[in-house]
Amino acid sequence: MEYLAWTMFGLCSLVAFWWLAVIARIGRMHATGLSLRRGLDLEVDTIQQVTIVIPAHNEERVLAKCIDGVLAQTWPALNVVVALDRCTDASESIVRSRAEQDDRLSIVRLESCPPDWAGKCNALRHGAEQADGEWLLFLDADTSAHPDLVRALVATGEDRDVALLSLLPDLDCSSWFERVSQPVAGMALMQMYPLDRVNRDHRNRPFANGQCMLFRREWYRKVGGHVAVHDALLEDLAFGRVIDAAGGRVRTLKAQGLLTVSMYGDWQAFRRGWTRIFLEGAQRRVRKLGQYAVRQEVLGAGPPVAMAGAIWSGLALAMPAVWVAGVVALVLQLVALACVYHISRQPLWCTVLFPFGCFEVGRAMRRARRLLLTGAPVKWGGREYVLEPR
Repeated sequence: MEYLAWTMFGLCSLVAFWWLAVIARIGRMHATGLSLRRGLDLEVDTIQQVTIVIPAHNEERVLAKCIDGVLAQTWPALNVVVALDRCTDASESIVRSRAEQDDRLSIVRLESCPPDWAGKCNALRHGAEQADGEWLLFLDADTSAHPDLVRALVATGEDRDVALLSLLPDLDCSSWFERVSQPVAGMALMQMYPLDRVNRDHRNRPFANGQCMLFRREWYRKVGGHVAVHDALLEDLAFGRVIDAAGGRVRTLKAQGLLTVSMYGDWQAFRRGWTRIFLEGAQRRVRKLGQYAVRQEVLGAGPPVAMAGAIWSGLALAMPAVWVAGVVALVLQLVALACVYHISRQPLWCTVLFPFGCFEVGRAMRRARRLLLTGAPVKWGGREYVLEPR
């Protein structure tokens, strides 16, 4: 029993150091100035033309809210293009009803997609062809914008001299599966691409989030636009690497109330979506996906077992050092998770669901790995894609 107690003490020490490192990393990321809200205090020339392109493939669930948000922007020099990509639902009627009332809104209607193109990339390419201003803003249809979003983006883009500025929106988690897994999935993605590394000039790790990407139009053209990433299922990560390789500055910030996203309408869409994200986030590497899955599963099961074991055995055997180690590890985990969930704008009570989220995220990573090994198709945006492992 004493041997078991000291084993739990060692495990809790590791858990405590892990969560302490997470807290330190969060602190470093915030020290780099991650909030887009700082852009609201910057001076900016509002005569610059901004074209917003929204791709839509059967987005009737969210499209009206997205369009209403961008048409309500305080930025005066604005036009909006909705690229309707092979829609079979009410998406087109939603857009047309608004286009009749606001001449800033136009429609590109697509009936097909070239076989060597990802559907979203093809839709955005056609939408971008309608742009004639200094800035191009690509917004996903499941986002909802604050009226000052464009102003903050352009001001920040100029201030930081970026070629590509992307945002991490606040999560609108109303479904049970979102409460359980969405914050954990976002945390796992940020472990792959830590923002303090993304946003530095040297030895950085290029990353962008396709839900909201603001390009200087000259840089978009310089790298070849969507032609350069035409077959990427995560065109944002591909753009980040392409822009960085060409010498452009890529930055990613937190929206902090200026943009919200409601990513998935049901459980199956949620599972497919994050499987695709982890596939491309791991750059289609089978070994990496396996390692990431194990890390998530250990993170979900290891700390609760170690902390419970340390507190129980320490108290039972009157070994204060052991049960104190369990309590310290528990406190550090709760503090770290409270920071993560607060940043994600999720209720703090959802932290108790963290272990379950870890297991579900691990399952998504294992599904991604299995798809690569078996050659099974990835379903997304009305098409199927067979991906080769790297």
